[in-house]
Amino acid sequence: MGFGASFIVSCVALCWLCSLRGIQSMDNSTLRSLDDIFQEYAENSLPRRPKTGVLYNASLPSNFTGIKVSIVRLRRGSFWAKGANYSSFRMPPRIFTEPYFTRLDIVYSDLGDESSHYYSVPNYTLVAPVVGFNIYGSRNSTGQIGNLTTPVTKLNLTLLGGPILVQFPKISLPHNGKPKCVRFYLNGTVEMTNMTIQAMCAVQDQGHFSIVIRTPPPIQHVPKENKKRVNKLWIWWAIGFGVGVIGLLLFGFIILMIIRIFRKRKIGKMEKESQRNEDLGTTNVGHSRMPTASVLRTQPAIENDYFP
Repeated sequence: MGFGASFIVSCVALCWLCSLRGIQSMDNSTLRSLDDIFQEYAENSLPRRPKTGVLYNASLPSNFTGIKVSIVRLRRGSFWAKGANYSSFRMPPRIFTEPYFTRLDIVYSDLGDESSHYYSVPNYTLVAPVVGFNIYGSRNSTGQIGNLTTPVTKLNLTLLGGPILVQFPKISLPHNGKPKCVRFYLNGTVEMTNMTIQAMCAVQDQGHFSIVIRTPPPIQHVPKENKKRVNKLWIWWAIGFGVGVIGLLLFGFIILMIIRIFRKRKIGKMEKESQRNEDLGTTNVGHSRMPTASVLRTQPAIENDYFP
C-alpha cells in the first residue's frame, strides 16, 4: 500500500472515529484504529532526518483537540542499556523487544479531558487522564530515510529489569475512596492493581493506563412534599405512642384498684363469718378486735365438809 492509499485509509478511519466520539466507550477495533492513527500522525510529524533520543510532538487535526501525541526514536542497543524516560513513563533498562529492529519508535499519547469519550470502567470514575505508549519497529531501521511503503510493526516487550512506572501529570487524588491503577486492553477488558508507594502505577507491558476510584451510589433526594408528609406522620406517631402509654398506665391503675376493692370485700366477709362461729366474745380495742371472756364465772365450792 503506497503513501497516498495509506493516507486515504487513515482519513476515512479518522472520520469514522470522530462520528463515534460521543460514545463513552468503544469496541476493540475502534481502539486499535485509534492507536494506528496516532502512530501514523506521529511518524508523519518526524522531520526528514530525526535525531535519536529527541521527543517530537505530533500535529493532530482539530477533531482531536485536547489530545497530545508524541514520538521518540531510539537505537535498540541504547534502549536495552538505558531504558527510556519520556512523557509519563519511566522505562527501566533491559527491556527485550522482538522482532529485531535496529531502531525503535515509541509513540506516547495523552487523551486529557477526552479520556472518558474513549475509555470507561463500570461503577468507577476516572480521576486521571488516560495515557499510553506503543513501541514500533522503525521503518528506516535499514538506513533508508522516509521508507513509508514498509508496513509498520508493533513490537512485543519482555521486561527483565523491573516494571515500567507511570506517573500521571497534574492530578489530585481524592481523600475519600481508594484509587486504583487500571489498564485497558483492546478486547474491552480492564485490569486493576494497587498504586505504588510513590503514587505511581507499575505496569508490565505497553498499552493505555489511568487511575480510577469507585463511584459512590447516587443520593436519592426526597421531595419537600414527601418530607412534610414524613414529618407529619412522625408527629402523629409520637402523639399516638404517648397517648397509648398513658392509656396503658391508666388501665393498669384501674385494674389494680378493682383488685384491691375485691380483696377488701373478701377479707371483710371472712371476718364476719369468723365472728359468728366464735365461742368467746370479742370487743374492739383501738383498731383491733380482742377476745373477751364471759361475765359469769364458776362459783367457788368447798371440796369437803371438814372444818378444823
